[in-house]
Amino acid sequence: MIRTVLITRYVTPLREGGSLPAIVEADDLGTYVLKFRGAGQGPKALIAELVAGEIARLLGLPVPELVFAQLDPALGRSEADSEVRDLITRSAGLNLAVDYLPGSFAYEAAMPPPVDTAMASAIVWFDAYVTNVDRSPRNTNMLLWHRKLWLIDHGAALNFHFNWPRYRERIPDPFVPIKDHVLLRLAVALGEADKRLVPMLTREALAAIIALVPDEWLLGDPSFPGAPAARSGYLEYLVGRTAQSHIFLQEALRARSLLV
Repeated sequence: MIRTVLITRYVTPLREGGSLPAIVEADDLGTYVLKFRGAGQGPKALIAELVAGEIARLLGLPVPELVFAQLDPALGRSEADSEVRDLITRSAGLNLAVDYLPGSFAYEAAMPPPVDTAMASAIVWFDAYVTNVDRSPRNTNMLLWHRKLWLIDHGAALNFHFNWPRYRERIPDPFVPIKDHVLLRLAVALGEADKRLVPMLTREALAAIIALVPDEWLLGDPSFPGAPAARSGYLEYLVGRTAQSHIFLQEALRARSLLV
């Protein structure tokens, strides 16, 4: 289950990313990084964040807690920045937020390896599975907090859903961008990761994750008559990726063999 919190205070924007997430406080006294449904990529970025993040958690990878976040547009009335004010207004209602890790800092490629080879291999495998392009040396989307690595920002994953008419063609995607993965050099156990992780991604487990997506985030795409049909599309895609994991596994192995 995903908890739902009510945003009580807008603290500050995070301008590092194009979607302008923000640090906020909620009625559970927690502090979160809020991802706005009214940002550039719309609800699809929140769907990718939620589905990919919970798949990572299912696989035993370290992901901060995700919560649904109710946002009252009245919070933007006192905001001087018109861009932020408009974003809050457009995002009224249900959004997604990630537990804020105070004092954390971004992992950079020049740092010592933050995980062992088994964990690195699992992360690379996972990112190939969900087609996550945002784990490169330029933008690692990993934080170090209390000497532990945390995976964040999966909104760019599952990019097949921006072209639903061709989603079945994308199921066997080898995911060539894996060559730029910041942990690829450390991922010496990709085959073992594949054998260990594939059995975890059962149809039932994936369906349970997709069921978490709010109906309102799934509506409006002309490719589907409603939310149930959209869920079926996501499930077909992810189950298909699991069944054909050898394709993206071989591409990751090939890319790693070319490292010098």
